[in-house]
Amino acid sequence: SILFMNSPMSGSMRTTLQKINLLDDEGSLAKARSALKDARRLVIKVGSSLVTNEGRGLDEEAIGEWCRQMAILIKGDDQTPSRELIMVSSGAIAEGMKRLGWASRPKAIHELQAAAAVGQMGLAHIYETKLRENGLASAQVLLTHADLTDRERYLNAKSTLLTLLKLGVLPVINENDTVVNDEIKFGDNDTLAALVANLVEADALVILTDQKGLFESDPRSNPNAQFIEVAKALDPRLESMAGGAGSSIGKGGMITKVLAAQRAAGSGASTVIAWGREPDALLQLARGESLGTLLWASTLKQQAKKQWIADHLQLKGSLTIDDGACRRLRETGSSLLPIGVLGVEGEFSRGEVVLIKDMQGQEVGRGLSNYAAAEARLLCKKPSSEFERLLGYMGEPEK
Repeated sequence: SILFMNSPMSGSMRTTLQKINLLDDEGSLAKARSALKDARRLVIKVGSSLVTNEGRGLDEEAIGEWCRQMAILIKGDDQTPSRELIMVSSGAIAEGMKRLGWASRPKAIHELQAAAAVGQMGLAHIYETKLRENGLASAQVLLTHADLTDRERYLNAKSTLLTLLKLGVLPVINENDTVVNDEIKFGDNDTLAALVANLVEADALVILTDQKGLFESDPRSNPNAQFIEVAKALDPRLESMAGGAGSSIGKGGMITKVLAAQRAAGSGASTVIAWGREPDALLQLARGESLGTLLWASTLKQQAKKQWIADHLQLKGSLTIDDGACRRLRETGSSLLPIGVLGVEGEFSRGEVVLIKDMQGQEVGRGLSNYAAAEARLLCKKPSSEFERLLGYMGEPEK
Protein backbone atom coordinates (compact mmCIF):
# COMPACT_ATOMS: atom_id res chain seq x y z
CA SER A 1 0.00 0.00 0.00
CA ILE A 2 1.18 3.55 -0.72
CA LEU A 3 0.03 6.54 1.32
CA PHE A 4 0.74 10.25 1.27
CA MET A 5 0.91 12.49 4.32
CA ASN A 6 2.41 15.67 5.74
CA SER A 7 5.10 15.01 8.34
CA PRO A 8 7.93 16.95 10.04
CA MET A 9 11.48 16.36 8.86
CA SER A 10 13.14 19.08 10.94
CA GLY A 11 12.11 21.63 13.51
CA SER A 12 9.76 23.67 11.36
CA MET A 13 9.90 22.17 7.86
CA ARG A 14 7.08 19.93 6.64
CA THR A 15 7.16 17.94 3.44
CA THR A 16 5.03 15.41 1.62
CA LEU A 17 6.31 11.86 1.94
CA GLN A 18 5.46 8.82 -0.06
CA LYS A 19 5.03 6.02 2.48
CA ILE A 20 5.31 2.36 1.58
CA ASN A 21 4.30 -0.79 3.42
CA LEU A 22 6.57 -3.81 2.95
CA LEU A 23 4.31 -6.34 4.65
CA ASP A 24 2.73 -9.10 2.62
CA ASP A 25 -0.90 -8.94 3.69
CA GLU A 26 -3.48 -6.89 5.58
CA GLY A 27 -3.62 -9.41 8.43
CA SER A 28 0.08 -8.89 9.14
CA LEU A 29 -0.39 -5.12 8.91
CA ALA A 30 -3.15 -5.19 11.54
CA LYS A 31 -0.98 -7.24 13.90
CA ALA A 32 2.01 -4.99 13.32
CA ARG A 33 0.01 -1.83 14.06
CA SER A 34 -1.03 -3.22 17.45
CA ALA A 35 2.57 -4.03 18.47
CA LEU A 36 3.20 -0.73 20.24
CA LYS A 37 -0.32 -0.21 21.50
CA ASP A 38 -0.31 -3.62 23.17
CA ALA A 39 3.27 -3.38 24.48
CA ARG A 40 3.51 -3.31 28.28
CA ARG A 41 7.29 -3.28 28.69
CA LEU A 42 9.27 -0.92 26.47
CA VAL A 43 12.89 0.06 26.07
CA ILE A 44 13.30 3.64 24.83
CA LYS A 45 16.59 4.80 23.32
CA VAL A 46 17.48 8.42 22.54
CA GLY A 47 20.52 9.35 20.48
CA SER A 48 23.27 11.86 21.17
CA SER A 49 22.08 14.44 18.65
CA LEU A 50 18.67 14.58 20.34
CA VAL A 51 19.91 14.62 23.93
CA THR A 52 22.60 17.23 23.25
CA ASN A 53 21.13 19.19 20.35
CA GLU A 54 24.10 18.32 18.12
CA GLY A 55 26.70 18.87 20.82
CA ARG A 56 25.62 22.11 22.45
CA GLY A 57 25.39 20.50 25.87
CA LEU A 58 22.47 18.56 27.26
CA ASP A 59 19.06 19.75 26.09
CA GLU A 60 17.19 20.03 29.38
CA GLU A 61 13.91 20.97 27.74
CA ALA A 62 13.93 17.95 25.43
CA ILE A 63 14.92 15.54 28.19
CA GLY A 64 12.25 17.03 30.42
CA GLU A 65 9.66 16.49 27.71
CA TRP A 66 10.55 12.79 27.31
CA CYS A 67 10.48 12.39 31.08
CA ARG A 68 7.00 13.95 31.18
CA GLN A 69 5.75 11.50 28.56
CA MET A 70 7.38 8.55 30.28
CA ALA A 71 5.72 9.52 33.56
CA ILE A 72 2.31 9.47 31.85
CA LEU A 73 3.00 6.06 30.36
CA ILE A 74 4.25 4.57 33.62
CA LYS A 75 1.36 5.95 35.66
CA GLY A 76 -1.24 5.31 32.95
CA ASP A 77 -4.24 7.45 32.09
CA ASP A 78 -7.63 7.21 30.40
CA GLN A 79 -6.03 6.67 26.98
CA THR A 80 -3.13 4.37 27.82
CA PRO A 81 -2.68 1.65 30.47
CA SER A 82 0.35 1.65 32.74
CA ARG A 83 3.63 0.52 31.13
CA GLU A 84 7.06 -0.51 32.35
CA LEU A 85 9.82 1.60 30.79
CA ILE A 86 13.59 1.51 30.57
CA MET A 87 15.52 4.42 29.09
CA VAL A 88 18.80 3.95 27.19
CA SER A 89 20.38 7.35 26.71
CA SER A 90 23.45 8.51 24.85
CA GLY A 91 25.01 11.90 25.50
CA ALA A 92 27.74 11.43 28.12
CA ILE A 93 30.65 12.09 25.75
CA ALA A 94 29.02 15.16 24.21
CA GLU A 95 28.20 16.60 27.64
CA GLY A 96 31.72 15.88 28.79
CA MET A 97 33.12 17.69 25.76
CA LYS A 98 31.08 20.75 26.69
CA ARG A 99 32.16 20.65 30.33
CA LEU A 100 35.80 20.27 29.32
CA GLY A 101 35.54 23.08 26.77
CA TRP A 102 36.34 20.91 23.77
CA ALA A 103 34.92 22.25 20.52
CA SER A 104 35.51 19.09 18.49
CA ARG A 105 35.31 15.40 19.29
CA PRO A 106 38.80 14.05 20.11
CA LYS A 107 40.13 10.95 18.41
CA ALA A 108 42.18 9.47 21.25
CA ILE A 109 40.29 6.73 23.10
CA HIS A 110 41.53 7.80 26.54
CA GLU A 111 40.30 11.36 25.94
CA LEU A 112 36.89 10.12 24.84
CA GLN A 113 36.68 7.92 27.92
CA ALA A 114 37.63 10.89 30.11
CA ALA A 115 34.90 12.95 28.45
CA ALA A 116 32.42 10.16 29.12
CA ALA A 117 33.40 10.07 32.80
CA VAL A 118 32.88 13.83 33.15
CA GLY A 119 29.69 13.93 31.10
CA GLN A 120 28.01 10.97 32.79
CA MET A 121 27.69 13.07 35.95
CA GLY A 122 25.59 15.65 34.14
CA LEU A 123 23.58 13.07 32.21
CA ALA A 124 22.58 11.18 35.36
CA HIS A 125 21.78 14.40 37.22
CA ILE A 126 19.45 15.83 34.59
CA TYR A 127 17.48 12.60 34.22
CA GLU A 128 17.17 12.24 37.98
CA THR A 129 16.00 15.85 38.27
CA LYS A 130 13.48 15.75 35.42
CA LEU A 131 12.04 12.37 36.41
CA ARG A 132 11.66 13.48 40.02
CA GLU A 133 9.81 16.60 38.83
CA ASN A 134 7.33 14.21 37.21
CA GLY A 135 6.96 12.06 40.32
CA LEU A 136 9.24 9.21 39.22
CA ALA A 137 12.19 7.61 40.96
CA SER A 138 15.17 6.78 38.75
CA ALA A 139 18.31 4.64 38.81
CA GLN A 140 21.54 4.89 36.86
CA VAL A 141 22.75 1.63 35.32
CA LEU A 142 26.03 1.50 33.39
CA LEU A 143 26.50 -1.61 31.28
CA THR A 144 29.05 -2.99 28.88
CA HIS A 145 28.50 -5.47 26.10
CA ALA A 146 30.59 -7.91 28.14
CA ASP A 147 28.00 -7.70 30.92
CA LEU A 148 25.44 -9.02 28.48
CA THR A 149 27.54 -11.78 26.96
CA ASP A 150 28.71 -13.32 30.24
CA ARG A 151 25.75 -15.42 31.39
CA GLU A 152 26.18 -14.81 35.12
CA ARG A 153 26.52 -11.04 34.74
CA TYR A 154 23.65 -11.09 32.22
CA LEU A 155 21.33 -12.66 34.78
CA ASN A 156 22.50 -10.35 37.54
CA ALA A 157 21.77 -7.33 35.33
CA LYS A 158 18.39 -8.79 34.43
CA SER A 159 17.48 -9.37 38.08
CA THR A 160 18.44 -5.82 39.00
CA LEU A 161 16.47 -4.23 36.16
CA LEU A 162 13.34 -6.31 36.76
CA THR A 163 13.50 -5.49 40.47
CA LEU A 164 13.74 -1.77 39.69
CA LEU A 165 10.70 -2.04 37.41
CA LYS A 166 8.78 -3.88 40.12
CA LEU A 167 9.63 -1.08 42.55
CA GLY A 168 8.34 1.53 40.09
CA VAL A 169 11.82 2.93 39.42
CA LEU A 170 12.79 3.97 35.89
CA PRO A 171 16.29 2.70 34.99
CA VAL A 172 18.40 5.05 32.86
CA ILE A 173 21.06 3.01 31.06
CA ASN A 174 24.19 4.08 29.26
CA GLU A 175 27.20 2.13 28.12
CA ASN A 176 30.10 2.33 30.57
CA ASP A 177 32.42 4.20 28.21
CA THR A 178 34.98 4.87 30.93
CA VAL A 179 36.06 1.20 30.95
CA VAL A 180 35.15 -0.03 27.45
CA ASN A 181 35.32 1.52 24.02
CA ASP A 182 32.77 -0.49 22.04
CA GLU A 183 30.47 2.47 21.44
CA ILE A 184 33.34 4.91 21.02
CA LYS A 185 34.93 2.81 18.30
CA PHE A 186 32.05 1.11 16.53
CA GLY A 187 28.62 2.67 16.94
CA ASP A 188 25.92 4.19 19.01
CA ASN A 189 23.79 2.79 21.84
CA ASP A 190 21.37 1.17 19.37
CA THR A 191 22.96 -2.25 19.87
CA LEU A 192 23.00 -1.81 23.64
CA ALA A 193 19.30 -0.88 23.58
CA ALA A 194 18.48 -4.04 21.62
CA LEU A 195 20.49 -6.14 24.06
CA VAL A 196 18.61 -4.57 26.94
CA ALA A 197 15.31 -5.29 25.19
CA ASN A 198 16.34 -8.93 24.93
CA LEU A 199 17.60 -8.91 28.52
CA VAL A 200 14.30 -7.82 30.07
CA GLU A 201 12.13 -9.55 27.45
CA ALA A 202 10.62 -6.25 26.37
CA ASP A 203 7.59 -6.11 24.10
CA ALA A 204 8.97 -3.25 22.04
CA LEU A 205 12.02 -1.09 21.41
CA VAL A 206 11.57 2.59 20.56
CA ILE A 207 14.57 4.32 18.97
CA LEU A 208 14.18 8.10 18.95
CA THR A 209 16.50 9.77 16.49
CA ASP A 210 17.00 12.97 14.49
CA GLN A 211 15.57 11.30 11.37
CA LYS A 212 11.93 10.56 10.68
CA GLY A 213 12.67 6.89 10.14
CA LEU A 214 13.94 4.59 7.41
CA PHE A 215 13.82 5.47 3.71
CA GLU A 216 14.38 3.02 0.87
CA SER A 217 17.29 5.25 -0.21
CA ASP A 218 19.09 8.27 1.24
CA PRO A 219 16.67 11.24 1.13
CA ARG A 220 19.61 13.66 1.30
CA SER A 221 20.69 12.57 -2.17
CA ASN A 222 17.35 11.32 -3.52
CA PRO A 223 14.47 13.78 -2.95
CA ASN A 224 12.02 11.14 -4.23
CA ALA A 225 13.11 8.52 -1.69
CA GLN A 226 10.16 6.50 -0.39
CA PHE A 227 9.59 6.30 3.35
CA ILE A 228 9.25 2.84 4.91
CA GLU A 229 6.16 2.93 7.10
CA VAL A 230 6.16 -0.70 8.21
CA ALA A 231 8.16 -3.84 7.44
CA LYS A 232 9.15 -7.10 9.05
CA ALA A 233 12.21 -6.59 11.22
CA LEU A 234 13.98 -9.51 9.56
CA ASP A 235 13.23 -8.40 5.98
CA PRO A 236 16.59 -8.85 4.17
CA ARG A 237 15.96 -5.74 2.07
CA LEU A 238 16.26 -3.39 5.03
CA GLU A 239 20.03 -3.50 5.44
CA SER A 240 20.64 -2.38 1.87
CA MET A 241 18.20 0.50 2.38
CA ALA A 242 19.95 1.79 5.53
CA GLY A 243 22.66 4.46 5.10
CA GLY A 244 25.73 5.44 7.14
CA ALA A 245 26.11 7.71 10.13
CA GLY A 246 24.62 11.15 9.60
CA SER A 247 25.45 12.93 12.87
CA SER A 248 28.69 14.63 13.84
CA ILE A 249 28.17 13.86 17.53
CA GLY A 250 26.85 10.31 17.70
CA LYS A 251 28.60 7.61 15.69
CA GLY A 252 25.62 5.44 14.85
CA GLY A 253 23.59 5.55 11.65
CA MET A 254 20.42 4.03 10.27
CA ILE A 255 22.21 0.73 9.66
CA THR A 256 22.86 0.31 13.40
CA LYS A 257 19.17 0.88 14.04
CA VAL A 258 18.11 -1.74 11.51
CA LEU A 259 20.57 -4.23 12.98
CA ALA A 260 19.30 -3.39 16.47
CA ALA A 261 15.74 -4.07 15.31
CA GLN A 262 16.81 -7.42 13.93
CA ARG A 263 18.50 -8.29 17.22
CA ALA A 264 15.44 -7.24 19.24
CA ALA A 265 13.19 -9.28 16.97
CA GLY A 266 15.13 -12.36 18.03
CA SER A 267 13.38 -12.15 21.39
CA GLY A 268 10.03 -11.10 19.93
CA ALA A 269 10.31 -7.32 20.39
CA SER A 270 9.15 -5.00 17.60
CA THR A 271 11.06 -1.76 16.96
CA VAL A 272 9.98 1.74 15.99
CA ILE A 273 12.46 4.27 14.61
CA ALA A 274 10.94 7.73 14.98
CA TRP A 275 11.77 11.44 15.04
CA GLY A 276 12.43 12.34 18.69
CA ARG A 277 11.24 15.94 18.40
CA GLU A 278 7.74 14.96 17.28
CA PRO A 279 5.33 16.37 19.90
CA ASP A 280 4.15 13.60 22.26
CA ALA A 281 5.99 10.99 20.18
CA LEU A 282 5.99 8.38 22.96
CA LEU A 283 2.33 8.96 23.75
CA GLN A 284 1.36 8.72 20.09
CA LEU A 285 3.18 5.42 19.75
CA ALA A 286 1.58 4.03 22.91
CA ARG A 287 -1.83 4.89 21.48
CA GLY A 288 -1.02 2.88 18.37
CA GLU A 289 -0.75 5.88 16.06
CA SER A 290 1.38 5.59 12.94
CA LEU A 291 4.67 7.34 13.58
CA GLY A 292 8.12 6.65 12.19
CA THR A 293 9.15 3.27 10.78
CA LEU A 294 7.75 0.17 12.47
CA LEU A 295 9.92 -2.93 12.12
CA TRP A 296 7.61 -5.69 13.25
CA ALA A 297 8.76 -8.83 15.05
CA SER A 298 6.38 -11.45 13.72
CA THR A 299 7.50 -14.06 16.28
CA LEU A 300 5.83 -13.81 19.68
CA LYS A 301 8.02 -13.39 22.76
CA GLN A 302 7.35 -16.80 24.26
CA GLN A 303 7.77 -18.52 20.90
CA ALA A 304 11.09 -16.75 20.37
CA LYS A 305 12.35 -17.74 23.82
CA LYS A 306 11.31 -21.37 23.46
CA GLN A 307 12.83 -21.55 19.99
CA TRP A 308 16.12 -20.23 21.34
CA ILE A 309 16.16 -22.87 24.07
CA ALA A 310 15.18 -25.64 21.63
CA ASP A 311 17.95 -24.65 19.21
CA HIS A 312 20.61 -24.23 21.89
CA LEU A 313 23.19 -26.95 21.28
CA GLN A 314 25.48 -26.42 24.26
CA LEU A 315 23.57 -28.40 26.85
CA LYS A 316 25.59 -28.21 30.06
CA GLY A 317 23.78 -30.83 32.11
CA SER A 318 20.50 -32.55 32.81
CA LEU A 319 17.81 -32.88 35.45
CA THR A 320 15.81 -36.00 36.20
CA ILE A 321 12.30 -35.25 37.45
CA ASP A 322 9.59 -37.32 39.08
CA ASP A 323 6.33 -38.36 37.43
CA GLY A 324 4.32 -35.55 39.01
CA ALA A 325 6.72 -32.85 37.79
CA CYS A 326 6.85 -34.51 34.38
CA ARG A 327 3.07 -34.50 34.10
CA ARG A 328 2.87 -30.84 35.17
CA LEU A 329 5.56 -29.86 32.67
CA ARG A 330 3.82 -31.63 29.78
CA GLU A 331 0.34 -30.33 30.63
CA THR A 332 1.10 -26.72 31.51
CA GLY A 333 4.63 -25.99 30.25
CA SER A 334 5.21 -24.14 33.52
CA SER A 335 8.46 -23.72 35.43
CA LEU A 336 9.99 -26.63 37.28
CA LEU A 337 10.29 -26.53 41.07
CA PRO A 338 13.28 -28.22 42.79
CA ILE A 339 10.96 -30.37 44.90
CA GLY A 340 10.19 -32.38 41.76
CA VAL A 341 13.85 -32.86 40.78
CA LEU A 342 15.31 -36.27 41.63
CA GLY A 343 18.86 -35.86 40.32
CA VAL A 344 21.31 -33.47 38.67
CA GLU A 345 23.97 -34.45 36.13
CA GLY A 346 26.80 -32.38 34.69
CA GLU A 347 28.22 -29.00 35.66
CA PHE A 348 26.37 -25.85 34.66
CA SER A 349 26.03 -22.27 35.78
CA ARG A 350 22.92 -20.29 36.55
CA GLY A 351 21.06 -19.43 33.36
CA GLU A 352 22.53 -22.18 31.18
CA VAL A 353 20.39 -24.60 29.18
CA VAL A 354 19.83 -28.04 30.69
CA LEU A 355 18.06 -31.16 29.46
CA ILE A 356 15.03 -32.33 31.45
CA LYS A 357 14.45 -36.09 31.60
CA ASP A 358 11.79 -38.34 33.06
CA MET A 359 12.54 -41.32 35.32
CA GLN A 360 13.06 -43.53 32.27
CA GLY A 361 15.73 -41.18 30.88
CA GLN A 362 13.54 -39.79 28.07
CA GLU A 363 13.77 -36.09 27.19
CA VAL A 364 10.67 -34.14 28.18
CA GLY A 365 12.01 -30.63 27.65
CA ARG A 366 14.80 -28.12 27.97
CA GLY A 367 15.03 -25.12 30.24
CA LEU A 368 17.16 -22.35 31.69
CA SER A 369 18.43 -23.26 35.14
CA ASN A 370 17.82 -20.72 37.89
CA TYR A 371 20.67 -22.25 39.90
CA ALA A 372 24.19 -23.58 39.30
CA ALA A 373 24.63 -27.36 39.36
CA ALA A 374 26.08 -27.45 42.89
CA GLU A 375 23.15 -25.42 44.22
CA ALA A 376 20.63 -27.51 42.28
CA ARG A 377 21.98 -30.67 43.93
CA LEU A 378 21.41 -29.15 47.36
CA LEU A 379 17.83 -28.24 46.45
CA CYS A 380 16.75 -31.58 44.97
CA LYS A 381 13.46 -32.76 46.51
CA LYS A 382 13.41 -29.69 48.80
CA PRO A 383 10.48 -27.26 49.23
CA SER A 384 10.96 -23.55 48.61
CA SER A 385 10.74 -22.86 52.34
CA GLU A 386 14.16 -24.46 52.85
CA PHE A 387 16.07 -22.58 50.14
CA GLU A 388 17.37 -19.80 52.38
CA ARG A 389 18.60 -22.27 55.01
CA LEU A 390 20.37 -24.41 52.44
CA LEU A 391 21.89 -21.65 50.30
CA GLY A 392 22.16 -18.72 52.69
CA TYR A 393 20.01 -16.56 50.43
CA MET A 394 16.71 -16.56 48.60
CA GLY A 395 16.94 -17.00 44.84
CA GLU A 396 14.63 -15.50 42.28
CA PRO A 397 11.12 -16.92 42.08
CA GLU A 398 10.59 -19.35 39.25
CA LYS A 399 9.29 -17.90 35.97
